[in-house]
Amino acid sequence: MKLIDFLIILSVVLSLYAWGTPGDLAFSKNALLRGDYDTLVTGIFVHANFVHLIGNMLFLYIFGRILEEKVGALRTATVFFTGGVLSFILSIPFYPDVKMVGASAAIFAIMAVVLLIRRPGYSLMFLSPIGPLALLFFVFNIIAIQNGEMGNVAYISHVIGFIIGMFFGARWNRKWKESLMYTVLLLVVYIILVDAAIYILRL
Repeated sequence: MKLIDFLIILSVVLSLYAWGTPGDLAFSKNALLRGDYDTLVTGIFVHANFVHLIGNMLFLYIFGRILEEKVGALRTATVFFTGGVLSFILSIPFYPDVKMVGASAAIFAIMAVVLLIRRPGYSLMFLSPIGPLALLFFVFNIIAIQNGEMGNVAYISHVIGFIIGMFFGARWNRKWKESLMYTVLLLVVYIILVDAAIYILRL
């Protein structure tokens, strides 16, 4: 069994368990202060609802399998858990009274590594190159933070996870700057093509 498949199964199982029991597996500042250190891990796997779970597992499957095939299970697990745990801890000043759940930040860390260590592949599911897709989601979160669109989404945690992932990507690929520039260029081309297609369809 692939590591990513195991992480997905664990996320589903723990989420279903959390939804059906009164116990609290979410991470929070209060949980950390009272010594519930296990929530640093359980909080990654538990999700708020079915939509949250399915969305995260979709991205974990796509980006996680790419990373696992490229760097192996051990390094992928290192990125996943480092991104998830550190994002929880570093997000406390921004969400001091919030219970945090979900693998989003861990997945953003994986996305950042994929962005820096390989040239963009193409996802038929998203009709988009993989590298630019990761960069686009990062930019979206930056814009959401600037616009104050917080709601129930921890955009700052996502950005923290992405930055953590970039450290791993830069360390594992000496030519990460070339990969990043290539991806940015491809993203610009992709946006131009999409805009052109929309304009033509409106004629």
